[in-house]
Amino acid sequence: MHRRIGRWLFILVVLLADTQVIEAACVDPTQLAHLTVSITRYFDDAERDAHRGLIGVRGTGWFLSPTMIVTAEHVTAGMMLSARDWKPLEIVDGDSSQLIAARIQRLAGTQAEKLAVIELQRAVSAARSVTIRREPLAPEEQVMALAYPAGRPQLVSGRFVRFGDDGKLAGMALLELYEGDNRLVIDHGASGAPVVDCNGRVAAVVSNVFTQSIHWAQREIRISTAWGTPNVVSVPVQALDEFSQAD
Repeated sequence: MHRRIGRWLFILVVLLADTQVIEAACVDPTQLAHLTVSITRYFDDAERDAHRGLIGVRGTGWFLSPTMIVTAEHVTAGMMLSARDWKPLEIVDGDSSQLIAARIQRLAGTQAEKLAVIELQRAVSAARSVTIRREPLAPEEQVMALAYPAGRPQLVSGRFVRFGDDGKLAGMALLELYEGDNRLVIDHGASGAPVVDCNGRVAAVVSNVFTQSIHWAQREIRISTAWGTPNVVSVPVQALDEFSQAD
């Protein structure tokens, strides 16, 4: 089954062993500096009580402009951001952290999961925007994702497999992403991460992962999909193209 990621601030990540080797990066990682950030909303006391003590929600986002961050819709829903009220958002770029008031500017897309554009009350001076890819990804095309699982930047390579064709996966871009033998490197906290092609253009946004859980010795162990199959679900970014041209 697939599960939403990026909702819980404190998580347990289980790493699995195999023998695969990651492909060489097709984009110079320095081109992605200051593009992707970790975003966290910390709840107030009343919200913590309503969420059984959960202190906040963390995800990943990327800059459409110095005052606009794109992420997955379920990240902003978990953060309880709205289109009306400004709420403080912690934005972490590497070792730099700042609090900026934020609200939802708009939602975009027709898939079961949409993209959320977050408006910031003030600009982030170091922000680097990126080109949005207009054409769909092609099968076997190499891609990279820069995410913040566990709140630290992680660059991951892989490939586009196919588009989903039914149910909640209809129209979603299905990817196989991994680092060495780790197929769970894209996991909690990575929702909203940009998926870029070899020209450095954003083509999709990470949404979910495919996992299964097994119980062994009174523990729950999460495992990914088999090698050669998709393990990450993403939202095609083309829904933002019209908006980005008008911005």
